Amino acid sequence: DYIHGLDNIKLADKIANEQIKKSFRPKIFIQINIGNEEQKGGVNQTQLSEFYNKIATEFDLDIIGLMCIPPFGVDTVPFFVKMKTLSEEINLKELSMGMSGDYAEAARNSATFIRVGSKIMGNRN
Repeated sequence: DYIHGLDNIKLADKIANEQIKKSFRPKIFIQINIGNEEQKGGVNQTQLSEFYNKIATEFDLDIIGLMCIPPFGVDTVPFFVKMKTLSEEINLKELSMGMSGDYAEAARNSATFIRVGSKIMGNRN
């Protein structure tokens, strides 16, 4: 998991450099690999505090919240509850979680941003 941590730091560095080049400071969510899935990117929840403190002090990033994509086909509520706890631990107010299939549950569990593309655009082909 050390390699994934380095990849996340490299990404933060790249974003910091690009925002200087473009004179644009985007609002950023830290992706949490809330289900500890190998095929998904993001910060391991056990490393969040250390990662957040490092990038908050070393890079000038406008970090506004956390985001996740829970594992498919399981009850998402425990993951949403954990995300709320994690965001409170590092004092970030925005939570991006939930998709077309679970957006209502995400909203009930403090999501401030949801992704409902297939509800609007239809399923992908």
